[in-house]
Amino acid sequence: MILLERRIGNMRVNLDSERFRSGAERYAAYLETREGRLRLDLGFANLQEFLPQPMESLRALDLGCGTGAVAVRLAKLGLHVTMLDSSLPMLEFAESAAREAGVIDKIELKHGDVVHLANLFPAEFFDVALCHNVLEYVDDAGAVFRAAARLLRGSSAILSVMVRSQAGEVLRAAIRDGDLAAAERDLTAEWGHESLYGGSVRLFTPDSLHAMLTAASLAVTTERGVRVMSDYLPARVSRGDDYERIFELERKLGVRPEFAAVARYTHCLAHRVGS
Repeated sequence: MILLERRIGNMRVNLDSERFRSGAERYAAYLETREGRLRLDLGFANLQEFLPQPMESLRALDLGCGTGAVAVRLAKLGLHVTMLDSSLPMLEFAESAAREAGVIDKIELKHGDVVHLANLFPAEFFDVALCHNVLEYVDDAGAVFRAAARLLRGSSAILSVMVRSQAGEVLRAAIRDGDLAAAERDLTAEWGHESLYGGSVRLFTPDSLHAMLTAASLAVTTERGVRVMSDYLPARVSRGDDYERIFELERKLGVRPEFAAVARYTHCLAHRVGS
């Protein structure tokens, strides 16, 4: 295991660290909400269907791993997982989660930014690469795809990508918020509002996502919708008591293209062309 590097800087760095620490805590809290848990559970269920075999020999890379929720689940399945994040507080959360789950021996922690991915690892080193809800925050998503494609080894290696859907943003504004003006704007918007951290978040359409994958010599193996209807359920439906029923219905809706097209998130599994 690569031990997590802890750096002590000047006052400005310390203040920034506290800001990102607060962000890490907010993100960890979000994953405990019904919405966060559902996004995590649905994404992981989709991923499990396409993991190469045997899993015990696989190397996985979690880009922008956050608090390590997905990486720890993969490690429990027997994969060796490298967790990459630009936030040291996020990596501290991830390290703690791995220790608590008893899988720290299958985890490596690396402090770095996905925008420098091309220079961080050797080519054809990983069997699985995850890029879940990271591309919304980078300027050049295509460059990340190209670098990730270079890291995949073998014909069975997969890239798992989850991004914020433009169509989901339109429905959120119209149905949940009742803001018809915002829904109208979001029909062509490339950016939305990030409620968790504040600021802007990139929105993706199927065409824009597929174009980036194709340009990186990646082909879509399957595409799923995540959180198709759960964000719009009436209050009389208990998100807690009915969680399993909601999850199962979401799984059925997410595999059907007509419903996946309007989900809050788009989840693509892709492979390298010609590998």
